[in-house]
Amino acid sequence: MTKLSVNINKIATLRNSRGGNVPNLLKVANDIEDFGAEGITIHPRPDERHIRYQDARDLKNTVRTEFNIEGNPIISFIDLVLETKPTQVTLVPDALDAITSNAGWNTIEHQSFLQDVIKEFQQNNIRTSIFIDTDLKLIEAAAKTGTDRIELYTEHFASEFEKGNKNAVKSYTEAAILAHKLGLGINAGHDLSLDNIKFFKENIPNLAEVSIGHALISESLYLGLENVVNMYLHKLQ
Repeated sequence: MTKLSVNINKIATLRNSRGGNVPNLLKVANDIEDFGAEGITIHPRPDERHIRYQDARDLKNTVRTEFNIEGNPIISFIDLVLETKPTQVTLVPDALDAITSNAGWNTIEHQSFLQDVIKEFQQNNIRTSIFIDTDLKLIEAAAKTGTDRIELYTEHFASEFEKGNKNAVKSYTEAAILAHKLGLGINAGHDLSLDNIKFFKENIPNLAEVSIGHALISESLYLGLENVVNMYLHKLQ
């Protein structure tokens, strides 16, 4: 079964909008775990507009399942990850002012940099994953960085699926097959939803984990958080 890791950035956005502690991020994370999710994901950004660096420290002592921290490996991010030692760190090449993740790594151009960062994390027993597009040459180069996993950037798939183009999944299938052949674990995330997750899961061999936040929290406004978490778990079986 593919694991579901819930990104709670949007919970932090809602909390920050009023300046208090409602909703309580730590309690929501624990509730999501109680509802059956196998992981919690956060993506702290330098401006701390949703997840704050202190949230990462607090969640480290609260999360009982897998703890995944995503982000661009700038110095402050690297220091945070080494301090909190999550289960997994997912490296994302975000610009400092990015609204959301919008591209995967060029693992050819940045191979040496990624090798150094990944080596440091792995020496601290932190599993590493690289956010990446489906270009097979980039998948091959990702394997040379020493990373444990890749996370397939699924925005293109989600956009095309919504238009009725189910063939868009083929490049993801091919990327997953190659990644597995190269010894890499396979994660996926970005714009996956209740509408497309079952089809995606059925077409991606050896899919270890999906990280879902924006869609899941939005769907929960109508259907309820516990119900939505269990709907995802059912579709991922």
